[in-house]
Amino acid sequence: MMMSPGLRKVTLTAHVTSSIGWFGAVAAFLALALVGMGSTDPELVRAAYLMMGVMAWFVIVPFAFVSLGSGVVSSLLTKWGLLRHYWVLLKLLITSGATFLLIVHTQPIGRLSNIAAKTIVLGVYPRGTQIQMVATSAATLVMLVMLTGLAIYKPRGMTPYGQRKQDEQRKQVTALDTETERTQEIMQEDEDNDVHSATLN
Repeated sequence: MMMSPGLRKVTLTAHVTSSIGWFGAVAAFLALALVGMGSTDPELVRAAYLMMGVMAWFVIVPFAFVSLGSGVVSSLLTKWGLLRHYWVLLKLLITSGATFLLIVHTQPIGRLSNIAAKTIVLGVYPRGTQIQMVATSAATLVMLVMLTGLAIYKPRGMTPYGQRKQDEQRKQVTALDTETERTQEIMQEDEDNDVHSATLN
C-alpha cells in the first residue's frame, strides 16, 4: 500500500522537523550538561540541572518518538519499505536503540534534577552521573548526524528480504507482460480472421 502524495509530504515534514528538533534539543542539553559539570556557580548549576529535567521529558523524548514513528510510517508506505534496504533497516535499529537508551537515561537525569530542586550545594551531585550526561548527549549528537547521513546518501544494498520481494515483483511484471502480449496476439488473430472472412464474403 502506497500513501498519497499529500499524506507522504505530511509524514515527511513530521519526520524531518522532529529529527531536527531532536538534534537541536540534544545540543542544548549537552550545553547544559557541560555547564552543570564545569561551573562553580551553584545557582547556575542548579538551573542547568532543573532545565535538563524539563527538556528531557517535554522536548527530547517527544521528538524522539515522533521521529521514530513518522520514520516507520514513511518507510512502510513508500517504495523503500521498512526491511528491504540496509540503510533503512540501520536507521530503524539506531533510532529504536537511541530512543530506548533515552528512556533509560531519564532516570539519572531525574536524579540530578531532584537534587537541584532540593539544594544548591555543588558537592552533592554525583560526579559519575555528571560525566555520564555529557558523554551520552555527545554520543547522541554523533548518532543523529549518522542518521542524517544515511537519509541523505542512502547507501545501496538490499536485504535478503528486499531482494526476494524485488524478484517476486519482477516475476509478476513479467507474467503480466506475457499475459498482455498473449491477449494482444489473440485479439490480432481475431481481427485477421474477421478481415479474412470479410474478404471471402
